[in-house]
Amino acid sequence: MPASIHATTAGSHASAEGRASYNKAQRRASVRALLLALPLIVFLLSTFIAPIALLLARSAQNHEVPDGMPALARALNAWDGQRVPDEHTFALLASGLKEAQESGQLGTIARRLNFAQPEFRSLLMRTARKLHDDTSKAWKPALIDIDERWDSPEVWRLLKRAAQSPTPDYLLAAVDAQVTPQGTIASMPANASVYREAFARTVSISATVTLLCLVLGYPVAWLLANVPAKTSNRLMLFVIVPFWTSLLVRTTAWYVLLQPGGVINSVLSGLGLATHPVPLIFNRTGVLIGMTHVLLPYMILAIYSVMKSVSPVYMRAAKSLGAHPFTAFVRVYVPQTLPGVGAGCFLVFVLALGYYITPALLGGAGDEMISQLIAIQTNTQLNWGLAGALSAYLVIFTAVFYFLFNRIVGIDRLRFG
Repeated sequence: MPASIHATTAGSHASAEGRASYNKAQRRASVRALLLALPLIVFLLSTFIAPIALLLARSAQNHEVPDGMPALARALNAWDGQRVPDEHTFALLASGLKEAQESGQLGTIARRLNFAQPEFRSLLMRTARKLHDDTSKAWKPALIDIDERWDSPEVWRLLKRAAQSPTPDYLLAAVDAQVTPQGTIASMPANASVYREAFARTVSISATVTLLCLVLGYPVAWLLANVPAKTSNRLMLFVIVPFWTSLLVRTTAWYVLLQPGGVINSVLSGLGLATHPVPLIFNRTGVLIGMTHVLLPYMILAIYSVMKSVSPVYMRAAKSLGAHPFTAFVRVYVPQTLPGVGAGCFLVFVLALGYYITPALLGGAGDEMISQLIAIQTNTQLNWGLAGALSAYLVIFTAVFYFLFNRIVGIDRLRFG
């Protein structure tokens, strides 16, 4: 009996030592794998994650006035916003304008305030030019004498809002809303409403392109999956070759083909199918054609990867049981390819949401997608805050679509090959 107890104890000790040794080996393997992946992680963080995070942070930052005129910003934060501020605040405005002009920050401040009111830049620049260094004067009547707009509480309220950070102004402007002088949130006038319509247009174009890619890509994927392997490999080249060509080159090619005097209109006129050039460019038609051509391979490859794994035995079994070929295809074959359809639709739709080059070259004034408006804010208007807000909504919408799609279709269970 003691011998058996000793053997059991020794066995348990050996088992514990074995588990400890196994856990230690697993930890070493995990650390080794992490070290191998560390350069890639650092690269992604520094070149992808960090820039996106900084851009999104701009949507709530409002540092121009607080950094350029900090004393005025503190005074405005304490102002009740009811009547024109007192003499002390006017003096801080005068000194802040002088300091900002000397430091070279006045242009940045003026540009920021011009987003709130188009006339604000001229107001600041004119006031800064006419300021004098006489510190004994009363600044309130002097500034009002330079420009009577300084006697308006509304101008000071706009300046107060620009001196607050973080701010919801950019996030509200990105959905065509604003903060009223009474402090409530209201929609912008219809003639100034741009971004909500752009978001709806972006979703509409992306959904249409996804549907076109599905209609065109499903038969091609079926052909590639059911012809002999040698023929399938040759045909696959036509699907893969576009990936070797620049997106700008492919879009420019459609620009040449679709224009009124281009190849397509020339062929239609030569065949007698059109007496006048068909408008195929600078409209929604051109955008859909160009984006469908670029994104179609993604749909084909996603569906093909699933179709290739579907055994033909199921179709033969359905036919042998008396099912019509069309019925067997719809009720037996198609359900097995739905994971590929779901993956392709998700991939194409998400890629289409952020498209820029193709709509910019082939679309018209009424076909601007949200990515083009983001580019305008960053490259032309230099309004990084509004660009960050638009980008934030685009990221949020993509994330919401992913979770909804995952809930309905179950993208985590989709097979990609």
